[in-house]
Amino acid sequence: MSTSKAKAKAKVKAPQLSDQEIQQTYSRFQNELQTLAGKIGELEQEAEEHTLVLATLDEALAKEPDRKCFRLIGGVLVERTVKEVVPALRMNRDGIRKVVTTLTDQIKAKEQEFENFKREYNIRVVQRA
Repeated sequence: MSTSKAKAKAKVKAPQLSDQEIQQTYSRFQNELQTLAGKIGELEQEAEEHTLVLATLDEALAKEPDRKCFRLIGGVLVERTVKEVVPALRMNRDGIRKVVTTLTDQIKAKEQEFENFKREYNIRVVQRA
């Protein structure tokens, strides 16, 4: 039943927009895509930082699991042991990676929506020399 609804929606013509509304929508799509890409980059960097810290702490975990270690939580520096911090860091890194995957799926869907919009309103980007 959901495929018949999707086909019915595809057959319905999009509302005619004024030139100004088309420009605003085009700009909105560009801004949303840029924001998503920035957030993905930021989170990928954070996941990489977690990986580097985990590589260092894994060595300490093997040799001295009760070694003192400090962790910044919400702007507060907290003293813990390596064996307490490593599982939390792994969980955080994995959570960040899941968010990156979700955002990547969202940006792909948004790009497809943007391409459909450009095709629907016959928008072509003009390259300036």
